[in-house]
Amino acid sequence: MSKIAVIIADLFEDSEYVEPAAAFKKAGHELVHVGLEKNAVVQGKSKGTRVKVEEAVADVSVEDFDALLIPGGFSPDKLRADEKAARFCGDFLVSGKPLFAICHGPQLLITADVLRGRKVTGWKSIIQDIKNAGAQFLDQKVVEDGNMISSRQPSDIPDFIAASLKKLKVSSEQ
Repeated sequence: MSKIAVIIADLFEDSEYVEPAAAFKKAGHELVHVGLEKNAVVQGKSKGTRVKVEEAVADVSVEDFDALLIPGGFSPDKLRADEKAARFCGDFLVSGKPLFAICHGPQLLITADVLRGRKVTGWKSIIQDIKNAGAQFLDQKVVEDGNMISSRQPSDIPDFIAASLKKLKVSSEQ
């Protein structure tokens, strides 16, 4: 099955990590938690979910993984301040491998300057940022544009998971 990088920092939205992660694991996929510092423990903003970072973003490359999950919350905003984190996410999107971003997740792709001409959705407070990045914002539960799946908010998680699992299945068959 697929090896999925989960790029994560403090104050991620718990449900946007926990629910997709559980679904990916249940489907047999391997998760590797990538963050700013190896062995750091990051915490969710709503329920205090604790996640240990297994790899520093400075030490990994797109070639190490089959897909990327970017949970929302404040985590993407913290990560986008790190040039290596933004570049990793941008390179992932450009690679053509599946990329899953929910809520504030697209902030990393905005910083990486890779959304121009793409269709994407995200949390309402970043709509203008998405548009300013040259992307077309769509107010939908799930937007699929090539290798990228994006969703707006926690209530979209079931549809986000279904679309992501379908994308992983199609990707593994190619």
